Amino acid sequence: MTLKEMLSIGLIVMDDLIVNTQNSAALLKEKIAANLQLFRKENYDLQNVTRPQLFEDIFPYDQFPRIIFDNVHCPINLPEKIYITDTTFRDGQQARPPFTVEQILTLYDFLHELSGPKGAIRMSEFFVYSQKDQLAVKKCIDRDYEYPKVTGWIRATRSDLQLIKEMKIEETGILTSASDYHIFFKLNMTRQKAMDKYLSIVTSAIESGIIPRCHLEDITRADLYGFVLPFVQELMKLAEKYDIPVKIRACDTLGIGLPFSEVTLPRSVPKIIYSLQCEGGVPSEWLEWHGHNDFHKVHSNSFAAWLYGAANVNGTLLGIGERTGNSPIEGLVAELASLYPNHGINTVILTEIGEYMKSIGVDFPENYPLLGDDITKTRAGVHADGVMKNERVYSAFDPQKLLNRPFEVAVTDKSGLAGVACWVQLYFRSCNIHSVVDKTHPGVKKMHQWVTMQYESGRTTAISDREMIELGVQYLPDYFSSNL
Repeated sequence: MTLKEMLSIGLIVMDDLIVNTQNSAALLKEKIAANLQLFRKENYDLQNVTRPQLFEDIFPYDQFPRIIFDNVHCPINLPEKIYITDTTFRDGQQARPPFTVEQILTLYDFLHELSGPKGAIRMSEFFVYSQKDQLAVKKCIDRDYEYPKVTGWIRATRSDLQLIKEMKIEETGILTSASDYHIFFKLNMTRQKAMDKYLSIVTSAIESGIIPRCHLEDITRADLYGFVLPFVQELMKLAEKYDIPVKIRACDTLGIGLPFSEVTLPRSVPKIIYSLQCEGGVPSEWLEWHGHNDFHKVHSNSFAAWLYGAANVNGTLLGIGERTGNSPIEGLVAELASLYPNHGINTVILTEIGEYMKSIGVDFPENYPLLGDDITKTRAGVHADGVMKNERVYSAFDPQKLLNRPFEVAVTDKSGLAGVACWVQLYFRSCNIHSVVDKTHPGVKKMHQWVTMQYESGRTTAISDREMIELGVQYLPDYFSSNL
């Protein structure tokens, strides 16, 4: 069934749903009809407008961006293979003091180990402007890893492209801003001049043997049919002419994308991705998504990009990046592994990455998913009781196997007898003691009484492991004395 046929069915469904609301139905049908062009297989001509298309009905500057549904669906189109791409050393460094060369090299090594033998993390992009950046690029290239490949990032200028040539980088991102906000207000150009400028630099890169990756900046505020698709179709013509990949990165620069197919353009990530592939002619393996987290949707948008046809999603370690950050690579790893069990990713490296990032001053919350100190730690007695009986009660996966992280208990006023008993059992496990001491043991009860008295006296901090060991020596001497 074609998409247009599916949309026709969708129109019939909407007729059934909208009863006694003729005005609303007519308005909705107009919106759906306008979006039918999404599925027309044709060439799109550049609309060289004299006034910028700002979608002010969706983006009123004095309010949060509006969410408008048109109820036009795109089918899920998950690629046969999906990958992660890295921008920790480009976008990630825009949000923090710059990494040293040695720090970059260490993190690049970690990304290689995490990627595994199947190359789940396909490439890593770098700035190339400073001597430090260039030295880091050279050292990473000298590693000679198959994955992640070292790529560059440049503005659409010949001087920037010359840097890529001199450094012999095989692929580079090129900033090709897509929205009229950028074309008219930032670049002070018309759409035609912007397209001509972009195509000229892309052609020069191709003729220099460099694979271009065109970054469609601010695509979630861009005119898809008036500028983006005409430009992308021209890029695909260059790819065919020169028999070289011309990659496309769709950039949600302000984090305003939405992961829902039924949302109207330009905010719908599914519609953007599906359109670039089906209307723009971009092969899935050349298509990439880059998001930001301004409205807490960076991860769901990234997942949607995969689901609707992009083979690649761009992210950073710990999600660091401009303003609110990018897609967290550790989260992307979990999603990729969930979709494709034979992924080959070395997930235990995530724990080492988290420890190293903290050691170089990249702070993240204790409850940060997958990497935070508290992800396998419980303070609630009811949870501790469940963990004692079976770890799977309160864990979706084996943290020891996948992350090299044991279960832990932080004893507080909320822990109860079960929390104290669970702490003891986990301590025994860490010491290879094969004894069962549950919450009915007199020694555990005395330990819990001491804990309770601490908080009744005004304590507000958790009981330390050292204090718990001392309590164990006092009240469970047969088990603890020889293990201090």
